[in-house]
Amino acid sequence: MTTSRSCPWLDALSTALAPVIWGSTYIVTTELLPPDRPFTAALLRTLPAGLLLVLWCRRWPAWGDWTGWRRLLVLAALNIGVFQALLFIAAYRLPGGVAAVVGAVGPLVVMGLTWALDHRRPPAVALAAGAAGVLGMAALLLSPGARWDMVGVAAALAGTLCMSAGTFWSRRWRFDLPVLAFSGWQLLAGGIMLAPVAWAVDPPLPTLTVTHVAGYLYLGVVGALLSYAVWFRGVERLSSVAVSSLLLLSPVTAVVLGWALLGQAMRGLSLVGMLVVLSSILAVQWAMSRPESSEAS
Repeated sequence: MTTSRSCPWLDALSTALAPVIWGSTYIVTTELLPPDRPFTAALLRTLPAGLLLVLWCRRWPAWGDWTGWRRLLVLAALNIGVFQALLFIAAYRLPGGVAAVVGAVGPLVVMGLTWALDHRRPPAVALAAGAAGVLGMAALLLSPGARWDMVGVAAALAGTLCMSAGTFWSRRWRFDLPVLAFSGWQLLAGGIMLAPVAWAVDPPLPTLTVTHVAGYLYLGVVGALLSYAVWFRGVERLSSVAVSSLLLLSPVTAVVLGWALLGQAMRGLSLVGMLVVLSSILAVQWAMSRPESSEAS
């Protein structure tokens, strides 16, 4: 990937579109797709989008660069294959807001990798905000009366770890590819990884209705083609911590959609936990946009 000079706040706003779109995945999955087919949903979201982008861009990684290919496959697994599978497992098992808010741990993972491997200590405000996000997540999950599907919670947490690591390594490893081609190759490779799992684990698709087709089209065109293009553009322009904190916008979208369309609401300690998580987004973005930030791009 190549970089160019840009305005950090405008880049942050455009990059934020991706996690906002991803926050709608949960309601689309439960309301528009056939039930209990997480790997099929992940496959149909990624493979066609990746194939279209690769054919459109016609930019190929260097065939003799085996290190580059290995890195591309690792990123495809972290950002697409494993992440998307875990995302849809969580989407089928948890309310959208709960599944998305588990991502509060993501910024701390990226901060830890940045500190350990790049020797760049994130600002104290960003560290405190990331820790507050985790506490908010704990308040949500452990609130009295909460009865969450723990397989779904584990899938959401593992998916967050994969996406956070993928975000960090996507920025650290440089590829001589435009953003669209870089996105397309990851989507294509990740989709290929998902294909045998979907075939072996999920039941066959039923006769698809118009609603099912609309759901899959939305996930593929908007949820993959558009969202990953703007996401990886942000990854190359923003700091790792700043871009990872934007993932916490997924809970905002998921909660608003669940409340507005399904009547889902959070009360008591759960609501407090959600508000803490959302507040940490703004705090991390503010800390990482300051000129003295040690993680500035």
